[in-house]
Amino acid sequence: MTSLGDAWRLASERIDRLDARLLVQQVATCTHADLLAHAARCLSVEQVARLDKLVRRRAAGEPLAYLLGSAPFHDREFLVSPAVLIPRPETELLAELAIECLRLLPAAKVLDLGTGSGVLAVTLKCLFPEATVSAVDVSQAALDVARSNARRHAAEIRFLQGDWYAPLGEECFDLIVANPPYVADADPHLGRDGLPFEPQVALTDGIRGGDGLNCIRAVVSGASRHLLPGGWLLVEHGYNQATAVRHLLREGDLSGLVTWHDLSHLERVSGGCLR
Repeated sequence: MTSLGDAWRLASERIDRLDARLLVQQVATCTHADLLAHAARCLSVEQVARLDKLVRRRAAGEPLAYLLGSAPFHDREFLVSPAVLIPRPETELLAELAIECLRLLPAAKVLDLGTGSGVLAVTLKCLFPEATVSAVDVSQAALDVARSNARRHAAEIRFLQGDWYAPLGEECFDLIVANPPYVADADPHLGRDGLPFEPQVALTDGIRGGDGLNCIRAVVSGASRHLLPGGWLLVEHGYNQATAVRHLLREGDLSGLVTWHDLSHLERVSGGCLR
């Protein structure tokens, strides 16, 4: 029989020690404290087999969040699956900027375009219960995950399936947030750091020889028709795309253009408002 302590030690020989601990805790349904206090407790044959499979998947590069089934974002835990991107720390900047907007108008109408797992929509609704939040995604599988997260956090959100603004008719909003695909199709990063396991449609527009801005163009070009006067559009983008995105915002009849830096001091979010 394999004990918790032995399972952790053996797994740590194959993958990162912290990852190994979290996978052991997942399989054994125990906490870190339980693992330390009851290291001699034995796993069942089924648990050992399941752990071995998870360790093999992690060793092959599959992101830990998919193996655990959840990931943190803005002090909350969110369900994730290979149908959605894993929340990134960079996107917390987009959340913080949206929060600043909503502090001035807590009952705002908010739209989250390309919601994925729903982390932005759910976070904003939890913090501002008076806000009316809508979330759009082209992927039904992603919307299923987002709905599960909304239920998990008791957040009342309207979810719509469709391509960017298509399901919204002429509806307008006080705040639009978007974290669209912005990695260029041939970018070598798409083959690294677990990205091959994540949905490519959420990472890149897939246009050969493109600049990665096609989805941002769609978001920005439709914003003026779906923003209320004084409303803001906030868009996350690549570290080297800020100048191009500000140009698109200006062409899209938005003003007060600003770009904000993430914790790595990279230009990460740009926005503008409708006069």
